[in-house]
Amino acid sequence: MSEEKLMQIFIMGKAYNVPAGITIMDAMEYAGYQFVRGAGCRSGFCGACGTVYRKEGDYRLEFALACQEMVEEGMHLTQLPFTPAPRSRYVLDDLDAGENVLLQHYPAIARCVSCNTCTKACPQDIEVMDYVQAALRGDLEKVSELSFDCIQCGLCSMRCPADIKHYHFAQMARRLYAVTQSPEPDHLQTRMSELAEGIHEAELDTLMKMNLEELKQRYAQRVIETEGEAS
Repeated sequence: MSEEKLMQIFIMGKAYNVPAGITIMDAMEYAGYQFVRGAGCRSGFCGACGTVYRKEGDYRLEFALACQEMVEEGMHLTQLPFTPAPRSRYVLDDLDAGENVLLQHYPAIARCVSCNTCTKACPQDIEVMDYVQAALRGDLEKVSELSFDCIQCGLCSMRCPADIKHYHFAQMARRLYAVTQSPEPDHLQTRMSELAEGIHEAELDTLMKMNLEELKQRYAQRVIETEGEAS
């Protein structure tokens, strides 16, 4: 068996030799770092493991999630498990969706210079600047649509020269849109009525009695609705 291939990376300025073909998170743990904060779902998309790195010979800073990005030879990295971005306090029932409440609660939105740095920093490839522009227009639906996949890692805000709290105001927009503008789907009312009548109790009882392997098989065989199929 051939020896394990190692590569050199730098974690917070110190050199380490780590195996090739593993994630930044795995490499840091291999190097002896213990994750007390900044590790949530470990290979999902929870946004807890925001990481900044620079490749050898490259002037640009890159941004990623430590559980997703693979290590590369000569990579210089540091982890940013928390982004200090104050969040506005509000009560949804007290807000008037007819006004541009996003600007009222997050006035920094108006300072956007359209540099697109926020979009470049997003590990989810979300068009962040586009939903900032939608927020300037007071378009809650568009902000909600474009920011739907946001995991609130905060890397966009960390890079913004206007100090905009993108992920906080986008969350506010989604909440407000859902409460005040989003049409209630017919199938939701149907399902709520079914739950109230208890017609799923027998199926739930069956699932509760299944072992792990049976649950995995049931999950793999599930039928996934596509858009427009819900009834």
